[in-house]
Amino acid sequence: MNAWAPIGRVTVAAVDLRDPGERDAVDAHVRGHEEGTPFHLTAWQQAVAEGCNQVAHLLVARGGADVRSEAYHLPHRHPRLRGDDGAFGGEGEANSARHLRDGRILGILPLTEIHSPLFGRALVSTGFAVAGGILADDDSVAEQLAEAAWALAESLSCPTVELRGGATPGAGWIVKQGAHAGFVRPIAADDAAELLAIPRKQRAEVRKALDKGMIVETGTTPRDRDAHYAVYAESVRNLGTPVFPRSLFEAVLDRFGADADILTVRHDGIPVASVLSLYHRGAVMPYWGGGTQAARYLRANDLMYYALMNHARARGCHRFDFGRSKTGSGAFAFKKNWGFEPQPLRYAVRTADGAEPRDVNPLSPKYRLQIALWQKLPLAVANRIGPMIARGLG
Repeated sequence: MNAWAPIGRVTVAAVDLRDPGERDAVDAHVRGHEEGTPFHLTAWQQAVAEGCNQVAHLLVARGGADVRSEAYHLPHRHPRLRGDDGAFGGEGEANSARHLRDGRILGILPLTEIHSPLFGRALVSTGFAVAGGILADDDSVAEQLAEAAWALAESLSCPTVELRGGATPGAGWIVKQGAHAGFVRPIAADDAAELLAIPRKQRAEVRKALDKGMIVETGTTPRDRDAHYAVYAESVRNLGTPVFPRSLFEAVLDRFGADADILTVRHDGIPVASVLSLYHRGAVMPYWGGGTQAARYLRANDLMYYALMNHARARGCHRFDFGRSKTGSGAFAFKKNWGFEPQPLRYAVRTADGAEPRDVNPLSPKYRLQIALWQKLPLAVANRIGPMIARGLG
């Protein structure tokens, strides 16, 4: 089993996510760090483990006078979250992190161990997220976390480690920049100012949507959840990609509580656009959203995002994080039309010698035929098969 010794009174260890004290300490660190994201929170790891039956790991770097000067080992097996009570199942060694509780947290790295018969095995930071890479106070800590992640991957026979954003590690890693971009801008002071902040052509689309007589609802009730999944599943089927398991959305809503909700646009009582959003440090992130075929001529998606900006302001948010999009894609152009400036994102990948990096990009030419076929599937069939495939995408 791989181990590493502290360097300069810093120790990296895999912590026990069953321990509420450990979870609280990590979450407090994430919420207090200016580069922390919702995907660094332990709620995200728990939700992914529950909703997609994957395995959660969490590496924490600690330092300070109370850190013990010895090497710490990774547990032989990490527990998997399962069950409605949120308890972890599985067996494992007593986690060494309990010896480090008095040490100050200097960095964290949440990881999801992805298993898929179609796409292979990988250790991903962070699973099913667009961010959530290394969160560290300095380059030295970041490097130690990266090396710990690779040691963990080797012990788990995962040939690939993917880091989505965060600090960039050094030798042995391939850094990709420019393939994806993030989009963030401030939320305007009121509804009228928000409308004026949208560029003229896009503003005209929003005005047309406002005249269609659609209504907007927000919440996390079963009615909201049913509407969101139905709309989202149809939306991704039309794009040619499998839908995630409903259990993932349910787990995210349950684990994030007040920090997540659903906004749905209805026309004649029928849901035509819906988005599940996350709230973190004054920012709203519309994360899983889409529209039905009817949404296009109704311009329901335009109303949805405008309404979300106003809803988020009422919740006390001051930034709108439109998430990431692949450079040159339709979503990339759509977000620019709203007046958002793209910011290039950096991802890092490390692959074992002789192994091929996994490819889960739906825009990859190798999936062109599969996407075309998926778009033709009856929705009921796509919704039955899709989650079994999508849970392994990570």
